[in-house]
Parts: sequence; C-alpha cells; structure tokens
Amino acid sequence: MAAYVSLVFLVTSVFFKSTEGKKDDVLYCSACRAIADELNYSISQVDPKKTIHVGSFRLNPDGTLTDRKVPLARSETYITELLEDICNSMNDYALHVDPDTKGKSYKRFAPRNDKSDFPDFKDFQFDGPEGSNSLKFACESIVEEYEDDIISLFAQETDDVADKLCNVISDHCKGSTYQHQEL
Repeated sequence: MAAYVSLVFLVTSVFFKSTEGKKDDVLYCSACRAIADELNYSISQVDPKKTIHVGSFRLNPDGTLTDRKVPLARSETYITELLEDICNSMNDYALHVDPDTKGKSYKRFAPRNDKSDFPDFKDFQFDGPEGSNSLKFACESIVEEYEDDIISLFAQETDDVADKLCNVISDHCKGSTYQHQEL
C-alpha cells in the first residue's frame, strides 16, 4: 500500500506543474509610482523653512553636541511618518486605460486641492473596493520590503526618484512599458 501511495505521488508530481503566483506587473509598477508621487507631493507641501534637529543628544568627550538641523520635509523622521499612511491614499487611484495605446496603469483620479484638476473619467475603470484594495496591498508590500531604501532615497534631494525606486531598486517597472508615464 505504501508503495502504491508513493507511486501515485510520484506520478502526480511529474504530470502536474506547481503553480506559483505571479505579481501583476501593471499593479506593482503603478503602486510603486503612486508611492513616489504621493511622497513627492507631501514633501512639496511642507514649509521649506521648517527644520528638525537630528543627531545625537549625547555629549562628545570634548563637551560638544553632534546636533544639526535639517529641513523637516527631507528628514528621515518625517518621511517615516508619511510612509505609515501612504497606502491609504491608494483609494484615490483607479485603473486607467489609455484610449490611444490601450495601455493599462493605475492613475490618480481624485484631485488634491485644486478642484479644476478633474481627469476624464471615461478612461478609468472603477472596480469598487477590490481594485483599490489590491493597489493598497501592493503598496503595503512595496513599503514593507523597501522602506529603508525609500527613506534614504527621499531623504536625499534626488531627481527622478520614481525611476530610481521603481526601475532600479525595486525592479517593478524595469523592462515594462510603464517606465516613463506620469501619474
């Protein structure tokens, strides 16, 4: 009997492939770009005059403190606080189908503060809570996996942060058609 069970197991393992879940490239690339867009927007809304003290509050052997001021918007503390709630803003995104190329990506449909910034809703596909929940899950996965990289990237004032994060560091948009799209 044991030989029969082993034979059945061997035959089924040979004939049936194991299935592995594949990440949705459009979803994860869009979530990565949305994270960069939301962080850039939040950082741009902070008063550039606001600063925060960083460094150690211990005295050095010579009696001095190693304390310095950095802009609040680019501080690791502020960026960490932003990352805690960044994925909640994924409810403002929906699947967008480009009418010309038929390319799909998740884009922001909700205007921020300027009420005249309404997009054309006919190109969006609203899948209800399932659509935003999957984008939120992808966002949370990216933030969890790349939190330190995101913080260090945004703490330095670098250009093309979205490309560096999504194409180089996380590799979610590398080799895809979504590399240079604006959100």
